[in-house]
Amino acid sequence: MSISGITSAALSGMRAQTTRVGAIASNIANSSTSGYAKLSTSLTSVEPGGVQASVNSTDSDVDPATELTDLIESEQSYKANAAVFETGADMWEMLMSIKRD
Repeated sequence: MSISGITSAALSGMRAQTTRVGAIASNIANSSTSGYAKLSTSLTSVEPGGVQASVNSTDSDVDPATELTDLIESEQSYKANAAVFETGADMWEMLMSIKRD
């Protein structure tokens, strides 16, 4: 995989986790709203590398403990993707400095 492919995959992971956090925030904010349909986020891999998030309504109840656990998991996933993106950017910068020399 190329450096641009690595950063692109990491960026798609960060976008997917941002979508997931939005759904979690909506669930927590509307947990006591009658008739609210809980939002569930599905992650699917896309070619040539990366992930895509889709949000769907479900009939299950909102459990704040589960939502907070999912939020922590999403935070950790976002941080991991950000670290990969930063490493890819550093590699690109190093490659460009070698090319200039």
